[in-house]
Amino acid sequence: MLLRTYVDLTSEHRNEMIRRSRHLINLDLFSCKTTQSICNYNFLNLNNPVVSTVSHPFQRNYSSSYDGVGAGEEKIGDIKEVRPEDKRIFSGIQPTGQIHLGNYFGAIKQWVKFQEEKVEGKYGECIYSVVDLHAITMPQERDSLEKSTFECVATLLACGIDPNKSILFLQSHVALHSQLSWVLGCTTTMPRLGQLPQFKEKSKTLAEVPLGLFTYPVLQSADILLYKSTHIPIGEDNFQHVQLAQHTAHRFNRIYGDTFTMPKAIMETGMWSRLRSLRKPENKMSKSEPDARSRISLMESPDEIVSKVKKAVTDFTSEVTFDPEKRPGVANLITIHSLCTGESPEEICSQAQARGLDTGKYKLVVAEALVEYLKPIRERLLDLMEDRGYLLSVLQLGAEKATEIGQPTWDKACYNVGISPQLSWLSQQKRKVKKSVSSAT
Repeated sequence: MLLRTYVDLTSEHRNEMIRRSRHLINLDLFSCKTTQSICNYNFLNLNNPVVSTVSHPFQRNYSSSYDGVGAGEEKIGDIKEVRPEDKRIFSGIQPTGQIHLGNYFGAIKQWVKFQEEKVEGKYGECIYSVVDLHAITMPQERDSLEKSTFECVATLLACGIDPNKSILFLQSHVALHSQLSWVLGCTTTMPRLGQLPQFKEKSKTLAEVPLGLFTYPVLQSADILLYKSTHIPIGEDNFQHVQLAQHTAHRFNRIYGDTFTMPKAIMETGMWSRLRSLRKPENKMSKSEPDARSRISLMESPDEIVSKVKKAVTDFTSEVTFDPEKRPGVANLITIHSLCTGESPEEICSQAQARGLDTGKYKLVVAEALVEYLKPIRERLLDLMEDRGYLLSVLQLGAEKATEIGQPTWDKACYNVGISPQLSWLSQQKRKVKKSVSSAT
């Protein structure tokens, strides 16, 4: 049947099969005669409607140009729906400074939610990285960075990230991130990177801009694409970076053939994404704010929490009302209170008014609720910080799992570009092809 199918092909198909089969033979993917290779490869040719539709792992779809979209190719934004078991969450956090309330409610608590949804079967994998390579794009003091890195890992675990349910690792422990970043950087243009708002903002304060600060969005794209991530939880300020990852994946796939999965941003829009600075409530709570009183870290003692809440900037109106536009300071405290207790802002305001609380007295209520909410997290965090051996074991396990997932993507990218992939991957693909052929026959 194989030979008959081969004879029935047009000369154009035949010539294309011969060219591809010679390429396969040179790679020693088949230890068989030329005619057998041609016939076997016929089963893997998607252009022939008569034969099997098993796709070949090395199939490429070259484009003659870096620009434009070819016929039949996906446009950026045409993101395919995937099965729940194929959905893959990826997100990262920089280990600079202590993790604060904004980080917790805006990101980490959502990570834990995704983790539990993964257990329920809504996602196939949750991959979370402490992105220490991103941290050094700005100057860092050596001992401080090491301390904050382990503190960040301990905080994630204390907040509920379970290494048995999620993959948690240090970015620097998986060399594939940096390797893929270089390859992606070779197809990314300087004008595109220069347009990103975060680069413009951070570079204003520097007399000389480090190369790492300019190219870190490429590394961020590598972080996402390495694991064929499908869903990326982000805040509004990172949306353009996911767009860059989409553009990078689309561009690479168009030039070198299908390699990367198109990621989709999950925009966080709940009240947890709107925590503001305690000192400048018109701004979001941030690690980079020079005034430490502007944020509350998860490691702070009850006395420190009470002190910062009492000094939080509000306004000259004593009544407790929720108006984020006109009264951002008071609204921020109500939001924090709501996140800690589960009560709505309306319920909180009604209770405060019923008790005759002005904003000064209400601050003490917020501080009390916050201390109680953070108590178990802080206790767990302090215990974990005393057990660096356990933290290292979690990171080692996470790096091994992450490498196992990312290695095939890296090797396929290498093959499509023309860089020699790992021999172990070639052997694996050889076995897959032989298995596909044998099952088809």
